Amino acid sequence: MMKRKLSVMAAAAATVALLAGCVNLAPEHQRPEAPVAPQWPQGPGAEAADAKAATELQWQQFFRDERLKQLIELALKNNRDLRVALLNVDVARAQANVTAASRWPTVNLGVTAQRGPQTTSNGDSRIVSAYQAGLQITSYEIDLFSRVKNQSAAAFAQYLATDEAARSARISLVAGVAQAYLAVQADEELLALTRQTLATREDSLKLMQLKFDNGAASNLDLSTARSSYESARATLAQAERTRQQDLNALTLLVGQPLPDSLPQSRPLSDQTMGALLAGVPSQVLVARPDVRQAEQQLVAAEANIGVARAAYFPSITLTSSVGTASSALKDLFSQSAWSIAGSALMPIFDAGRVRNNVAAARANQQIAVAQYEKAVQTAFREVADALAGRATLDEQLRAQDAQAAAEATRLELVDLSYRNGAASSLDLLDAQRASFAAQQAALQVRLAQLQNQVQLYKVLGGGLDAARQPS
Repeated sequence: MMKRKLSVMAAAAATVALLAGCVNLAPEHQRPEAPVAPQWPQGPGAEAADAKAATELQWQQFFRDERLKQLIELALKNNRDLRVALLNVDVARAQANVTAASRWPTVNLGVTAQRGPQTTSNGDSRIVSAYQAGLQITSYEIDLFSRVKNQSAAAFAQYLATDEAARSARISLVAGVAQAYLAVQADEELLALTRQTLATREDSLKLMQLKFDNGAASNLDLSTARSSYESARATLAQAERTRQQDLNALTLLVGQPLPDSLPQSRPLSDQTMGALLAGVPSQVLVARPDVRQAEQQLVAAEANIGVARAAYFPSITLTSSVGTASSALKDLFSQSAWSIAGSALMPIFDAGRVRNNVAAARANQQIAVAQYEKAVQTAFREVADALAGRATLDEQLRAQDAQAAAEATRLELVDLSYRNGAASSLDLLDAQRASFAAQQAALQVRLAQLQNQVQLYKVLGGGLDAARQPS
């Protein structure tokens, strides 16, 4: 008998599950049209024959510097911001599973026992006992209008959005470590250049002081040499400060002090990276994690419209139990007992609460559309900027290197003329300043060119593990 009751209860639950969610009041999701041009403004720029899409090129393949690769691996293990982003994914996943569980009945095992006085029909009083054990379903909502289903869909979309945010954080971390590392490398080279320049100017100052002491140079010549020397000292102090600050930033990204066992770094002039295909916006932008995150937030907002609309219709809940009951504990499992009860709640007057909740849900959906479109436009601008850098920084670097070489040659010629008495000390100091400035500028342009390659890799969606590529 008990088995038959359980079978009836299971069949009823299956019927309810089939009925649940038969009407979905949420709008069907359609990806908004991308409000950007079909091609990049300045075209893809020069691309090598072996160029690949950024999403197909792992960071281990894109970067060639072994020291940088090890730093990125350390950062992916130790960076606290990335760790928080991944833990947020775990939280969102658990919350989505909790919400999804609401779509199914909660079955509890209940055991109750009562003992107390009872008055009989003839007025006598006696002590009676009542025992009951069985399975219970309490307040299960029959989801005829998909309210619970859409709540679950919204929570799942938020989980996916959080997962995409973690992917975006990973990409940003890989690029951030690379750019900080290159900045430290540029600082090291600038320090070496500045120390060399300072040593040269110190020698010039000593020579000028000797000439001044012997009446072969004027006070103006000596003051000019001293000014040039002090300027180099100030530049050295600034370069040391910048290097330490950039090193601190790199250490923070890595999440631990930099190990002494790291391989030797490559100079900026030897840094090479993988060749990248720009692709077309319609394919590149929708694969970026930040754009996918915005789309999932739009999906959640659309599901919330269905939740709000369902409040216009009756809410049907079911309570049932099946088990055994007896007045004697020894006979508890010899008699069956069951009950089923349902209730329906239909809104009649709520002072516009349901209507305004629907209006708010629709407005939030429109906000999500605007945020998605803004994410696409921002992504388009970032890629376009990086492509513009790729198209111009190479040429700028060639021109800057040529200027630095020309200034170095001029300095050699002026120095030779000065030693032969054909040029003044002012001419020599001017040539030294110009050469130093040209070398500094060439170093900064080289850094900008390398960091732009990293930025292009980032904005094209590179930097994910193969197992975490967008589907």
